[in-house]
Amino acid sequence: MNNLIRRFAPIALIAFVLSACAGTANKQSTGAYIDDVAVTAKVKTSLIEAPETKARDIQVETYNGVVQLSGFVDSASEKAAAERLAREVAGVQRVDNKLSVK
Repeated sequence: MNNLIRRFAPIALIAFVLSACAGTANKQSTGAYIDDVAVTAKVKTSLIEAPETKARDIQVETYNGVVQLSGFVDSASEKAAAERLAREVAGVQRVDNKLSVK
């Protein structure tokens, strides 16, 4: 019995590790999550660097390449600029602009 456990323990451990990296119907895979974190960071950087947007009032979330912008902006032109900047980032599939004009 002890020999059987030693033989199959590494196989069970490998199966567990591989299943932890896989996505499910409700959750992303580890790779997709990392990609989304990178896209979020790039969008935030773009918003910070652009003089026409106030990034501190804009929240960015990404899921499977879909970027959601939320928060408050001062004008419709700032809202449009934020959406345009987000669309220009590599890896962005779609932008859901939920920004509100103050």
